[in-house]
Amino acid sequence: MKAATIRDVAERADVSVASVSRVLTGAGPVAEVTRARVMEAVEALQYVPHSGARSLSTSKTQTIGVILPDLYGEFFSELIRGMDVAARALGYHLIVSSSHDDAAEASAAIRSMRGRVDGLIVLSPHLDAANLAAGLAGRLPILLMNGGDGDGRPSIVVDNHGGAVQAVEHLVATGRRRIAHISGPTGNLEAETRLTGYLEAMARAGLPTTVVEGAFDQASGHRAGAELVAGGERPDAIFAGNDMMAVGAMLALQDAGIGVPEDVAVVGFDDVPIAGLMRPGLTTLRIQIAETGRRALERLVRLINAAGEAVADTACEVVRPELVVRPSSHPPTHVQSTSGGRPRATADLPTLKGENPQ
Repeated sequence: MKAATIRDVAERADVSVASVSRVLTGAGPVAEVTRARVMEAVEALQYVPHSGARSLSTSKTQTIGVILPDLYGEFFSELIRGMDVAARALGYHLIVSSSHDDAAEASAAIRSMRGRVDGLIVLSPHLDAANLAAGLAGRLPILLMNGGDGDGRPSIVVDNHGGAVQAVEHLVATGRRRIAHISGPTGNLEAETRLTGYLEAMARAGLPTTVVEGAFDQASGHRAGAELVAGGERPDAIFAGNDMMAVGAMLALQDAGIGVPEDVAVVGFDDVPIAGLMRPGLTTLRIQIAETGRRALERLVRLINAAGEAVADTACEVVRPELVVRPSSHPPTHVQSTSGGRPRATADLPTLKGENPQ
């Protein structure tokens, strides 16, 4: 059966093709009775607008570009999941690319998307890359994420400093005093801000600091954890700069026969899905990753629709982390051993969708 055309819709609704176009694109006033007739005809004929033709007529592609520093790992998977849900609800598609934490690759990705997308979401933990992205985007609406305060551009940032302070204060409250930090890589804004929060909170508590640099992945967390317990005085707590490094550290402690939390407490950051599946469950700072992705996409669409308006959106939205306490940071007296031995840091495979156990 031949697909219906916009002319078929106009004929059935007894209106002009221009009126059908205005109803479907929202470009111009249309009487409610006309709108109702057009939508009835669209449904009856099962008419699907041709995306290419619609793009030509509206100068919009109904596509959003997303540039991430990496495509690997649970954090980025959750972020894209939230964006995708919002994009589908609003009639948009996503084009996703990775900058591999390289300014030249970020530039190439942005240039390749110009003319193909209606707006850009750029997540960059490096201030220079964020500024570069905004410069290359030209008049294209752009939303920056985790690249500092946005410098007067629309942006969303996590309160990494406040989250790190919460982590340290929680560990101090449970009686820990030798609290080590596994930081993210040097030059990464989020890593450096979390490190600053750790150092300031430890100074206020009058406690000595120990910092080992990681790379925001499980392998570097494992190496750092092994280094911390192989040295002189072993820490009684580890605050890792993200959950994947915390998971690696917990497994390193397990390999060394050290119990979590009765010997060493562990706290992460982000609350990726695996955090609630670890045994013991990982205490972490929740930032609602998928929800943040959804809000970012919806905000960019508002920027696209408001293009040219006198009052521009230049706000920096701050995401406040929420401390989620799980057994990995319980005081030693709260830990139950299993089969006469220490709890093991193992990851259960996910079998059900939904909220992580706490």
